[in-house]
Amino acid sequence: MTRRTALALLGSTLAAQEKKLAIRGMYASPKPFWDTGAKLSDYGVNALFVHGSGLSDDIITRAAAEGARVFAEFPTLNGRGYVEKHPEAWPINEKGEQAPAATWFMGACPTEPKFREFRAWQLGVLLDKFPVAGVFMDYVHWHAQFEDPNPTLPETCFCPSCLGKFQQDTGTSLPSGPTPERARRILDNHDAAWRTWRCRQLVEWAQMLRRVIRTRKSEAVLGVYHCPWVDDDFNGARRRTLGIDIDMLVAELDVFSPMVYHAIMGRAVEWVGDNVAWWSQRLGGRAKLWPIVQALNKPREVTPLEFNNALRLGASGAATGVMMFTVQAVASDKAKLEAMGRLYRSWS
Repeated sequence: MTRRTALALLGSTLAAQEKKLAIRGMYASPKPFWDTGAKLSDYGVNALFVHGSGLSDDIITRAAAEGARVFAEFPTLNGRGYVEKHPEAWPINEKGEQAPAATWFMGACPTEPKFREFRAWQLGVLLDKFPVAGVFMDYVHWHAQFEDPNPTLPETCFCPSCLGKFQQDTGTSLPSGPTPERARRILDNHDAAWRTWRCRQLVEWAQMLRRVIRTRKSEAVLGVYHCPWVDDDFNGARRRTLGIDIDMLVAELDVFSPMVYHAIMGRAVEWVGDNVAWWSQRLGGRAKLWPIVQALNKPREVTPLEFNNALRLGASGAATGVMMFTVQAVASDKAKLEAMGRLYRSWS
């Protein structure tokens, strides 16, 4: 352990001794945890974050009985399973071709009208069926894959929908012609406007989903599982390529949950604390901060001690909540389960 790591962990430990967290969460289906015979309240867990397709009345009822609220993860711009059947929503690159899928992710075009309508309908169905405490947008970025040490960062999307909406929204006039020529005109002559416009499309998604929530007269909060990159990581790729402008998006959201998966992203555990400190300053109190930290043994083992440290660092700074990824990774490892319980009970 480096001196820097030791100091960071000491600082987070001292802060944690006095801290109370509003949200002490677990991500994914709670079934593996419940299969151990445990109760959420026994381990200080007061929030479950479950994929919308995995929700059930039994989960809602049992969680409430054990003192926990349930939040729904909503796979906003994950296009896998949709774009194959609706190619008009497949992102188009600057060559005028369908952008290749990343190693495990396939995005969808953020402007395709029918895809937007489909996701809004899906959220309405979910909210009509389950009284969730919040909705967490996931995959809120243009087609790319950031959860890797070497991210996939293509140029998209130059489909007819995007080219038409860009011109209409910005007043930019593009000449007719093949898609590669029109894409080159944008990148060469309208790059700044193009990047800002792309960010605006993600803001429109947040606004759309907020309207669906309010139409149901729901008090559900709207959060986002967020790329953890700081402003200058990968030459500013969070804004430039993913289309995420924090200052534009923060006005529409209640909670930011940076995905500080240190092992998956090839980082040391102290990076979690550095990242949470950056987010604490960057958000400046404009939204709640509930980081999600890694317990999963991928692509290497995350030891119980390392997981313990990741949780402490995730709960540092301005964080008022923390959660871990995933339930199975903790439920299957008694030492990790005990580490989570000790910390969560101390923060309750």
